[in-house]
Parts: sequence; C-alpha cells; structure tokens
Amino acid sequence: MTQFALTHLPAPPVARQIGAAVHRTSLLSAEGLMERMFSRLFHGLVYPQIWEDPAVDMAALAIRPGDRLVAIASGGCNVLSYLTQGPGSILAVDLSPAHVALGRLKLAAARTLPDHAAFFDLFGRADLPGNAALYDRHIAPALDGRSRRYWEARSPFGRRIQLFERGFYRHGALGRFIGAAHTLARAAGTDLRGFLDCPDIEAQRSFFYAHIGPLFEAPVVQALARRPAALFGLGIPPAQYALLAGDGDGDVLPVLRQRLHRLLCDFPLRENYFAFQAIARRYPRPGEGALPPYLEPTAFETLRENAGRVQIENRSLTEALAAEPEESIHGFTLLDAQDWMTDAQLTALWRQVTRTAAPGARVIFRTGGAADLLPGRVPEEILGHWRADRAAGQAGHAADRSAIYGGFHLYRRRDA
Repeated sequence: MTQFALTHLPAPPVARQIGAAVHRTSLLSAEGLMERMFSRLFHGLVYPQIWEDPAVDMAALAIRPGDRLVAIASGGCNVLSYLTQGPGSILAVDLSPAHVALGRLKLAAARTLPDHAAFFDLFGRADLPGNAALYDRHIAPALDGRSRRYWEARSPFGRRIQLFERGFYRHGALGRFIGAAHTLARAAGTDLRGFLDCPDIEAQRSFFYAHIGPLFEAPVVQALARRPAALFGLGIPPAQYALLAGDGDGDVLPVLRQRLHRLLCDFPLRENYFAFQAIARRYPRPGEGALPPYLEPTAFETLRENAGRVQIENRSLTEALAAEPEESIHGFTLLDAQDWMTDAQLTALWRQVTRTAAPGARVIFRTGGAADLLPGRVPEEILGHWRADRAAGQAGHAADRSAIYGGFHLYRRRDA
C-alpha cells in the first residue's frame, strides 16, 4: 500500500481554526453573532454523511491510478468513494474534529473488519446492537489515540460509538435537522415516509405536489425558513444563506422548495440514496436501492487495499496545501467551503491551489447560489492559470443526486 510520509506543523486550537473560516463580521453585529453560533456546531458532528454526490465528483476528477488528491473530508463518504478508483494518495482535511474522527474510523474499519457484511452493518445499517462490539474487537486497536478518545467518550446515553447502534444518521446537526423536518411535517398532517411507497418518478412527483409542496405554505415553515439560524443544521452559514436567497430574489423559501423538488422528483428514489436518507433517515437495505460507492459490496476489497493511502488532518485546506510540494496534486475537492470565504481567503487558497497543481490538474467545488463565485474575487494573475469548464460543470450539476446546491464547477489547470 502507498502511504503518506508528510511532516505537518501542529494544528492550531479548534476554536481558532473554525473561527478563522466562519467569522467574517464583528461579534457586535447581528450577522457576527449568528456566525459564532454557527461555528459552535463544528466543534461537534455536523454531517454524519456527506451531502455531495461522489459519483459526480469522480467523473469530473477523472481519477487515474497514482493520482494525488486533496479533499475537504466532511463525513468522509467522498474520500472513501474516491479510493475505489485507485488514486496514489489522498490528503483530506476538515476543521471539525468530529469529521476527522469519523473519517479515520471508516478507514480503520475498512482495514480491520473481517468482511463487507460487518462493514455494512456498521456504516450501512448503523443501527445494530452488535456494532459497538465490532468496534471494540476489530477497530479500536488500530485507531489513533485521539480518535479512540472521541468514539469512546461517555455521556448519560453510553459511549459515543454506540451511536452506530441507535441509528447514526439520525444524529449530528444534519440528522437532527432532518428529524425536525419530519416532526414539522407530521404536525401538519403529512407522514413523509409515505414517499417510500412511490414506485416511479411520476408517483414521486404526485406525492410531492400533494403532500410536500403545500408544507411550504405553512406559516411556521415560512417563518423558520426565513431565519438564517434555522438552517444551520443543513450546514448553511449566514454568508451561504445570502447566496441562496439571492437565487430567489432575496427570498430563500422558493429556492428551498425548488431544490427539495429536485432532490425528490428528478431521480428515481431507488437510484438516489440522498433522497432515501431524507425520507427514511437511513440508507437502503440490500435490494432496496443504490448506495454510496464505498458501501457497495463489490468495492470492499479495493477499499480495504487502498485504505492506507489516505491521511486525514484537522486543519484548514490552505494551511495543508502550504506544506505540499509544487505541482504535486492532480485533483482538488473543495466542497462548498468557498461560499464561506472572504476575498482574501479565496485568494490565499487559490494561490496555494495554483502553486501545488500538477499540469492538467482539476478542481471541483459546489456553490449555494448558481453563479461561479471566483471571477472578480480571485486576482486574474492567479485565476488566469485556470479554465472553467462550464459545460462539464452544468452536466455535473444536472447529475448531482444530492440536489441541494445551486452550482457544480470544474476548473482545469492550463498547461504552460
């Protein structure tokens, strides 16, 4: 197996890292207060699963054997899915210690669990009584000390690893947000689980128009959706909320309705595990529907073989890239992190991306709004080294089953 051999500086304290990424305005302002409320979420688990489609990522990155990749880790589903393509190495970073611990748990599980059935019990089912014992017997001895302390920390409900016995995907900020949405729908007389009985797209659309669309007319839904803090559970900071509202002429509500419609009505439910998670709050069981690439049975042996090729660090992407050699990275996955950034932060990031990009390198990212946010904000002396592939970006956006973003963007390094 290929391993990383990198020397990193000690990461700064978590609060300072997250604050540097999220805090754009003064604490004394209303927006500054909301930014600090939002940043507190990232001290814990936000995304139990990533909400970007790795199939779209892999098509855009065109990963070749031996490629070096850099990615924001989030819930780790993207990084593990990329491993099925056989890259040489992946450096994954995240500001949330919980996301780092989750990614390292998945990698250790791929290396140590006896078979795909056990791996799927832990991360596909994530609700079985024996999952904590799987961790104790196989994974814990191979896990780094910091991650072990995270998963073995105790609360009145038991050890944190026992979340995988109680429905892991119902937890974290995103899991709780989806649960609250189900509660609101039930209070309005709609059981969203009825959507699972839809046999085809036409039935999905009929269910949406009859039972889900009308929920957006409810005064409580309108009031909540128009409060930025109510969407923190989706991982949407105040700056990104403004981008979403911009696509709705200042009103976020029609944007949310349109994107939920796309999630539930543009792809067959059996092919869209993101919609399945939103409705069933779990992944499909075998035979019920598609899974993330890394959870597919046929991918497990490749995943096990390549799991040692990933290093996951609790640090910012710009800082991590500053430690990398010039022209050494073939693919960059930035998720939607740039929506949070100031012009100075964008420039610092793209200066490092450009310095470390190998000839022909590709960068992918998503935006809350439809527009590409780089032109006019990153100096041309940097951005001029890149070409935006608008056609590929539009195709990626159309194929993205997660459906919640306004745009998918692919940039290609111009060869000298």
